[in-house]
Amino acid sequence: MMAIRIRCEEAADAARMREVTELAFRGAANTCRREHLIVEELREAGALTLSLVAATDVGIVGHVAVSPVAVSNATGERFGIGPVSVLPQYEGHGIGSRLMDSARSQLRARGARGCVLVGDPKSVIR
Repeated sequence: MMAIRIRCEEAADAARMREVTELAFRGAANTCRREHLIVEELREAGALTLSLVAATDVGIVGHVAVSPVAVSNATGERFGIGPVSVLPQYEGHGIGSRLMDSARSQLRARGARGCVLVGDPKSVIR
């Protein structure tokens, strides 16, 4: 069992996060092939509420982005979670689940009223 540490992104992580996201979605069905750019655009717009990485002894192997979303007739902060990226060779080890659990826990701690997984539902069911 490999040791996985979930932590907030650091400035030095940007290039590796882009690579992880590109590789995670490269062979996936139902993808826009722009997921890595979506993360960068959210960051540049100041709309990346949370950006968590999964780090192991080999480096970053996963990433999740969280940004605010608007829900009509809803009060309180709401967030979109996605993309969620895990290197293909590390899928099935619980890394995506750990990233999601950490993101949801941090959103709960900040008093978020809700969150949704953003993306194509067919792409998350294997």
